[in-house]
Amino acid sequence: MRATASDPASPAARRQARLAALAASALALLLVGAATFSPTWHALEFKTFDVLVTLTAPRRTELPVVVLAIDEPTFQELQQAWPFPRSLHAALLRRLHDEGAAAVGMDIVFADPSTEAEDAALAQAIAQAAPVVLAATREKIDSGNAAVWMNITPLQRFLDAGADAGDAGVEPDDDFVVRRAPLARDGFALRLAQRAAESWGVRPVLRHFDWIGYRGPRGTFDTRSYYQALEPGLLPEGFFKNKIVLVGRSARTAAELSRSQADLFNSPFGTVGGERLFPGVELQATLVDNYLRGGGLRSVSEGWTLALTALLLPLLLWSNRRLHPAGAAALAAAVVAAIGAASWLLVAQLRLWWPPLLPAAAAIAIYGAAALVGYATMRQRARQTRAMFAQYVPPAVVSRLIAQPELMRLGGEAREVTVMFTDLANFTTLSEQLSAEQTVEVLTGYFNAMTPIVHATGGTVDKFIGDAVMAFWGAPLSDPQHAAHALEAALAMQEAMQPLVTDLRARGLPPIHMRIGLHSGRVVVGNVGSEQRFSYTAIGDAVNLAARLEGANKAFGTGILLSGATAALLPPEQAAGLRALDDVIVKGKTEPVRVFTPCGDAEVREASWAALAAFQARDWDAAAPLLDRVLERLPGDAAATRLQERLLAARTLPPDAPWTPAVALDKL
Repeated sequence: MRATASDPASPAARRQARLAALAASALALLLVGAATFSPTWHALEFKTFDVLVTLTAPRRTELPVVVLAIDEPTFQELQQAWPFPRSLHAALLRRLHDEGAAAVGMDIVFADPSTEAEDAALAQAIAQAAPVVLAATREKIDSGNAAVWMNITPLQRFLDAGADAGDAGVEPDDDFVVRRAPLARDGFALRLAQRAAESWGVRPVLRHFDWIGYRGPRGTFDTRSYYQALEPGLLPEGFFKNKIVLVGRSARTAAELSRSQADLFNSPFGTVGGERLFPGVELQATLVDNYLRGGGLRSVSEGWTLALTALLLPLLLWSNRRLHPAGAAALAAAVVAAIGAASWLLVAQLRLWWPPLLPAAAAIAIYGAAALVGYATMRQRARQTRAMFAQYVPPAVVSRLIAQPELMRLGGEAREVTVMFTDLANFTTLSEQLSAEQTVEVLTGYFNAMTPIVHATGGTVDKFIGDAVMAFWGAPLSDPQHAAHALEAALAMQEAMQPLVTDLRARGLPPIHMRIGLHSGRVVVGNVGSEQRFSYTAIGDAVNLAARLEGANKAFGTGILLSGATAALLPPEQAAGLRALDDVIVKGKTEPVRVFTPCGDAEVREASWAALAAFQARDWDAAAPLLDRVLERLPGDAAATRLQERLLAARTLPPDAPWTPAVALDKL
């Protein structure tokens, strides 16, 4: 069975498969990289952020913060339309000042003047109260040609009264979830955190962060209704002492949203089934907490992601080459799970945001690309294996080799097999009377008749050598009954020769006869040759002996000759049908080999066995009549005649003359 370097088992083919897997993985990584610029990618990455932030949120805060929410109960209790009178806010500030609040943040933009009395009341309360930070914002004004951003700040009289102003604006993403920290240096939450630290008499250590570390869903911070701070007795005495107080809108119903121009955003917790809306005032409280307690998240350098991807590439390519597909898939899944777990740990323990989507997608892309190349290679291997073996082994064997390529063990291995050699006697004489086309026609008919028989018994056709066939049983698939199947094939092949011989006689051509040699033994089977051209074959002494036995048929006058090694492996019913012919010595060997042939005459078999035993014992008188019985049953039998001639020669030897019962095979 010859194959070329295009076979996937060859080193060149393996190199090509590795290069193809590398190229496919590189292309897959480029596609993943291109996908990172798409809105869909950003949306998925944001949802990943939401899930991890939700899973790692402590759902509590150690910062003394109180949120006074301008909510539905407040509107119901106060019976005031928005905006509230500024004297109402002034009364609140006085209460907070009296109770010793550390700092107050009013997440309300007082940009436009109200009545003089109302503005004066608020300015006076600001001047007397604890540090107060008022919200500023920016508005986008679209003109015909350009968009202009305008800073909206509190009235100057409130700033002159001692209030600070901070930009309360945030940058929500496309899904209206605020994830990134404000970029403004004068941010509302940053100013409030600074003022609170100063009020506590500590040096503010304001931690830088890139992403908001949500402490929990809506209501995580201690939240009270705005009206509760105005009416005595609703909150305990000294409730606000040394606390940061944030005041802002937190309405839920559609009516109140319209009335209050509610400051609401979507919540990351809505991604996993939590409440979707998140008030802006609680978002500011979260930012204050992040500044003072370090809950915000810093970004991990993208270089780490690129380095990890560079490590994943050889690992996953190796797994696709070396592991079973299920093992490679399990490793890829484990890598993705490890990436997710690492990202979760970085968020939970180190407050670092490392987006897992890119490395996970890279791992999946590398595995998928390599798996596709592997699948294509496997399909190519299946096609080439089928093409390579289909002419030599049965279709069922081909299918099994494709399903379990490890059974083929290409490259050579020791196996016990039964080897067959056949040859056509008188074929040279026949071919001299035929044209080249007619010779090929006869050979084609011969090979077409013999090959299916080999296949039907589980054998492998190794090669055609002129008019000879070499086949073996027991490889590439193991066959415990290889000797029995080989003998079964030999008998069927001799029977299949009859129609061919009959056809030649009908055409007035000389008949041909087939000689078959069988021997069982250990050989090396596998791909033998160079990288450019090799064949799946068997090599070893057993092959040589089978070839010699085929030629010895001529001396014994038989059509099938098998060795004692093959006969010893036959089941009893087959072994019982064998006739022992002689003991031969193969050139280069010292131990004789007993040879057999199938025989349907029980009397001949019995007499042959007894004659051979007597001959070996130098009991000439017992051996002679036994050989006569064989020749009576089979007049002119070459094997019996040859043994009889050797017996007559042995009778003439002196009793002490050296003698061996075996005959050299090359002298036959």
